[in-house]
Amino acid sequence: MRLVVLLVVLAGLCLTGLPAKAERSGTAASPLRVLLIPADGGTEDGTKADFVPLFNAITRTSGIHFDVQTGQSYAAVIEGMCAGQAEIAWLGPVSYVEAHRRGCADLLAIEERDGSSTYYAGIFVSQASGIDTPDELSGKSIALGSQHSASSFSYPLAMLSKAGIDPLRDLGAIRITGSHANSLLALQNGLVDAAGASFISFERAVNQGGLNASEFRLLIKSDPIPNPPIAMHPGLPESVKELLKSSLGNVHRTPGIRPESIRGYGGKQVDRYNTDATDALFEAMAGTIGFIDTDYQTAVLRKSGS
Repeated sequence: MRLVVLLVVLAGLCLTGLPAKAERSGTAASPLRVLLIPADGGTEDGTKADFVPLFNAITRTSGIHFDVQTGQSYAAVIEGMCAGQAEIAWLGPVSYVEAHRRGCADLLAIEERDGSSTYYAGIFVSQASGIDTPDELSGKSIALGSQHSASSFSYPLAMLSKAGIDPLRDLGAIRITGSHANSLLALQNGLVDAAGASFISFERAVNQGGLNASEFRLLIKSDPIPNPPIAMHPGLPESVKELLKSSLGNVHRTPGIRPESIRGYGGKQVDRYNTDATDALFEAMAGTIGFIDTDYQTAVLRKSGS
C-alpha cells in the first residue's frame, strides 16, 4: 500500500507518453547502453570508472557487451531510459521509482555490503557554525542536490520535517545545487549554513581531497535508504533479461573475476548484487518521503529560485 502511495506521489513528476522500446541486442556490434546517474558531482570519469569493471566482468561471464556512459543529471538518465536511449541504468531509489512508474525501468539488482542493501543520508553543518540542534536551522539556509535524489533532496527534507522544522516556512533559503558534492562544497565555502548529502558521497569527497572532514559536523542522520539500484528496460528480450540477472547475480563468485571489480555507489567494493530483490524494498520510502508530492516539490523549487 505504501508503495502505491509513493507511486501516486511521483506520478505528478511524470511526462505523458509511453517509453520507447529498447533498441540494442547486447552483441559487440550492438552493445547495451548503460547510463549512470552522476551521484558524486557529475564527473563522468569518476562514476564511469566505478562501474566499467563490473560491466566488463558481466561481459566475460555472459557474452553481453555494454557501452557505459554517465548522464549529465538524474533527470537526463530517467529521460534517456524512457526515450529508448539506454537499456540499463544505475539510478537513485527515487529516480528508479519514477522511471518504473513511467514503464521505463524494471529492477535488475541492488548492491549488498555486509548483508545490507541500505545506506544513510545526513544534514551536515560546519564545525564552527554553532548550530547544535535542528531548531537552530530556523532562518538558516540549506543546500540540496537534485530533486530526483533520495539522499540529497527527499530525505533531508524529511529529516527536517521530522525534527519539527518546516523547510518551506522555517528555513531562510534553499539552494538546489544538482549534486551531493556541490552541496557539500557550498557548505565548505560558507555559501549555505547546512547541506544534505549521503554519507557515501561525503566520504568519497573527503577521500578525493575535495573536503576537509574536520570542518564538518553531522547534525541529523536519516533512516535507512535503499541502495541505488541497477534497472533494465522492460522492452529487452526475456532471454537477455534472464542472462543479465544470472550473470550479475553470480559475478561475485565467478572464478577469474577479481572481487575489487565488483563495485557500486561511491566506488565501494560490494559483496554482491542481489537479483532476487523486489520493488517491495522501496516500500518504506513512501512512509518517509510520501509528503513530498508535486505541489510540495514545486514549492521547494520555487523557494530555491530554480
